[in-house]
Amino acid sequence: MKPIHAFPLAGAILVALAAAPLFVSDYWTGVLLGMTGYVTLATAWALFSGPTRYVSLATVAFFGVGAYTVAVLNETLPYPLVLASAAGIGAVIALVVGLSTLRLAGVYFVIFTFGLAELVRQTVSWWEVNVTYTMGRYVFLPFEGRHIYWQLLALATVTLLISWGIGRTRLGLALQAIGDDETVAAHAGIDVTRVKLLLFVISATLITLTGAIQAPRWTYIEPSIVFNPTVSFMTLIMALLGGAMRLWGPLVGAIPLFFLFEWLSVSFPDHFSIILGLLFILIVFWMPQGVLAKIEDLRKGGRT
Repeated sequence: MKPIHAFPLAGAILVALAAAPLFVSDYWTGVLLGMTGYVTLATAWALFSGPTRYVSLATVAFFGVGAYTVAVLNETLPYPLVLASAAGIGAVIALVVGLSTLRLAGVYFVIFTFGLAELVRQTVSWWEVNVTYTMGRYVFLPFEGRHIYWQLLALATVTLLISWGIGRTRLGLALQAIGDDETVAAHAGIDVTRVKLLLFVISATLITLTGAIQAPRWTYIEPSIVFNPTVSFMTLIMALLGGAMRLWGPLVGAIPLFFLFEWLSVSFPDHFSIILGLLFILIVFWMPQGVLAKIEDLRKGGRT
């Protein structure tokens, strides 16, 4: 099914999802909220890392910055301005980081982005302890779980539409060329650095907004909560499972893995990280292009 033909069905599903909190319990609203958050994170991650094949582990850095921005500003600014501030801060950080690092490639970029997340966490912790003399902040906003869920659902929809739109522009063609071979793309006249920087900023801004919108969910925020590196690894695994190069790939990977991870974290809390690592290894070796690509290969094999 081509993406454009799937839109009527997607619209009907979106309406059903939006209405769900009116008919389900608070528990299931919370489950839908968590699932939608990871769908958004995986799709936003794939915007940049999918076509460029740059594996970023900085997801939690931007996610945490968004949540902390809300924690700091929620008592002084109207909520829409708080979200706008979070998006602006995330975009500026991504711009600075991108200008400094997007000439790196392969394992060097992976290591840097992992280090960036830890650097941001340690910097925020140091600031809280030594400047504000605290180690956490309260977020008092008049939102119930369903309100947060509706915001995330809207952001997930916008993220999918951005991904769909980029894939049908010259920018999408440039990204495809960069993913195939950066050197050839540069010789063809593509400004490789500018294209990668633009996508990195868009991706990071959407991830930052995801963290900002979810901040009221916790009420109390501290670095260990919003800068948990597990967020980066779960987002990566979800996007890879579905297929980071396909529009619906991150969504296909995020939904089943979210429920699996929820069950594993409850059933095997002491072994969750080990299981997470094993799943990552299995996905990389068995389905490096994702579930959707695997299904396409099986279909082609069945026709021959």
